[in-house]
Amino acid sequence: MKENAVFIKSKEFAVRIVNLYRYLREDKKEYVMSKQLLRSGTSIGANIAESECAISDKDFLSKLYIAFKESAETQYWLDIFLKHFI
Repeated sequence: MKENAVFIKSKEFAVRIVNLYRYLREDKKEYVMSKQLLRSGTSIGANIAESECAISDKDFLSKLYIAFKESAETQYWLDIFLKHFI
């Protein structure tokens, strides 16, 4: 797969989410919400990657829309963590 800017940025974001997840679990002992953040934050890039193998334009757009919705969920969890831990 040819890596485009969106795919590259989503992978970099996923790495940052994994690091934040580790910090929240190990240092803050937060286990439930951090898992939700991990799932939604890493799902963005996974859906973008999956869109590259779409069998139709409709499938392609569907995968990108799922990535968009996962980004909205991730933003929600990040907002919660900012209010709770900072």
